[in-house]
Amino acid sequence: MESLRASVRRSLPEIDEIVDETLRQKVVEVHALALSETEFERIEDIPEPEEGPGATPLRFGDQAGHYRAVTRMAMGLADALEAVYGPLPIDRDILIASALCHDAGKAFEFSARNDARWKANPAVSGFPAIRHPVYGVHLGLVVGLPEAVVHCIGGHSLNGEGALIQSSLETTIVKYCDHSFWRILERAWERSKTP
Repeated sequence: MESLRASVRRSLPEIDEIVDETLRQKVVEVHALALSETEFERIEDIPEPEEGPGATPLRFGDQAGHYRAVTRMAMGLADALEAVYGPLPIDRDILIASALCHDAGKAFEFSARNDARWKANPAVSGFPAIRHPVYGVHLGLVVGLPEAVVHCIGGHSLNGEGALIQSSLETTIVKYCDHSFWRILERAWERSKTP
């Protein structure tokens, strides 16, 4: 597990932005646990980021880049709002941890072993059997992440599971940054293909 933890720290340098040491360790732990349950050794090994099985994958970056971009977008959005409106009751540690962990269940959902098993007979357990927000909640609870971070993991999907809950302030920020990430890069990819 220690090599997986070190890999997570290398992949996600924004972890160092979290002030609370215990929370930093739990963010590392949730990703190390997620990786340990799959064939992946690094967050970058998770297949090219996409919103879900069957969706068109993006042509930019990897899963670590997705976490990092959403985290930076969330911090930037919080900074921009506070620059105009003054201090808001945003818990920065929870915001950063939530952004860094929102897709913690993707290693499970995008594991080639799981994918093959689910595709072999979707009538047995569905396809996918468990989406990444739900599996991520399981991982977050196992490692003892704060409820506010686990809430974001489970509710970050704007049009999926997140549509069924009332989001916290930090989850609202992460939810819209995650959604914006996909839409913006889709447009960027389309424009880059234009002669």
